Amino acid sequence: MPLPMDKKDVVVIGGGPAGLGAALSLEALGLQVTVIDPAPLHALENPSFDGREIALTHHTVALMQSMGVWDRIRPEDISVIQEARVENGDENDPLTFDTKGKDEEALGYLVPNCAIRKSLFEEAQSREGITILPEQSCEDLACFVDYVTVQIKGEKFTAKLAVLADGRFSKTRDHLGIGYHLHDFHRHMMVTRLEHELPHHGVALQWFDKGQTIALLPLNGNMSSIVLSLPPDEMNKVRSLDQDAFTADISQRLQNRLGKVKSVSSRHVYPLKTVFSNRFETRHTALVGDTAIGMHPITAHGFNFAMTAQEILAQEVEAGIERGEEIGAAKQLRRYERRLRQKTFAMFTITNTIATLYTREEKGLWLLRQAGMRAANLLKPLKDKVVDQLIDKKRRLSSSSIDTK
Repeated sequence: MPLPMDKKDVVVIGGGPAGLGAALSLEALGLQVTVIDPAPLHALENPSFDGREIALTHHTVALMQSMGVWDRIRPEDISVIQEARVENGDENDPLTFDTKGKDEEALGYLVPNCAIRKSLFEEAQSREGITILPEQSCEDLACFVDYVTVQIKGEKFTAKLAVLADGRFSKTRDHLGIGYHLHDFHRHMMVTRLEHELPHHGVALQWFDKGQTIALLPLNGNMSSIVLSLPPDEMNKVRSLDQDAFTADISQRLQNRLGKVKSVSSRHVYPLKTVFSNRFETRHTALVGDTAIGMHPITAHGFNFAMTAQEILAQEVEAGIERGEEIGAAKQLRRYERRLRQKTFAMFTITNTIATLYTREEKGLWLLRQAGMRAANLLKPLKDKVVDQLIDKKRRLSSSSIDTK
């Protein structure tokens, strides 16, 4: 069946981090890529602060460096994680992860989501092979044996490959009839920045307390990002507090861990829901980012998995081109799905189970959690494996390549 006249190599539906990352990697193969997103241009160029600090593995940073994205991030927006701690209530026996004995100083890095979005967009705008269409939504997507058709406002075109990157509640995924597993934790999380009196020493803390879960992410200076998870009714009360009352509430919840604290940014609340799509591909169409896998924040792996997905997709498309196949051929996408599922399914399942276990309040589970943490802390090979995954020796970065302030 012949293609209509207006044809493109790749269309990416969604101009967020996952979509722009995929666009950059596919454009680097010599493909012409069109990105559509409903947001206005100014929102894509200068994304607003949304409270989220993104944890990056060494592998993800290496990918961003290879794309030309990392150097666009201001050094003051890059914070270093030296150690990670997991605590259960008031017990003084945390599960810890650090880089002692490793040839790295940092366990990982933290960058504001808005800074990542801005740097990806700037790099995408600079590429001759990428066209960005703001204020455009996919009104219809049809998949055929040899291509897809995409309908946007006032225009219809074809592409050899469609990349769906429009979020964990993707309308285009629903339109194609691709189902997904949704886990609702029936909790909301609030993210905001705090200045504090005592130093954090670069320690990222995940604290499962009675009735609440708190994460403290170390930022530059005496500043941290707090991620507070509560039942929806209680979160509504906290989000309605004025500045002084909110500071007092957070101080009480933190039990003076960081001394005097002060809220220094806007507050943002998100529902805690995870998504795992039943399929990552269909005819000439691939799912990436949260559209494929929407992780729980406890994993700190959402964006890392998004970068892994687009890396695998680009590798399989490139290999297919070298074999003489059309872009987005079935063999490429089946291999993409298989590799991404192998890379992500176990962690998705395990972390969902852990997050559920650690947010239930039964006394028996409380004791089981503490026993499990003590056992894990004694299993040095297991802890080393977790740390090695974060450092990623295959693409390890030298400390001199990371400029932070």
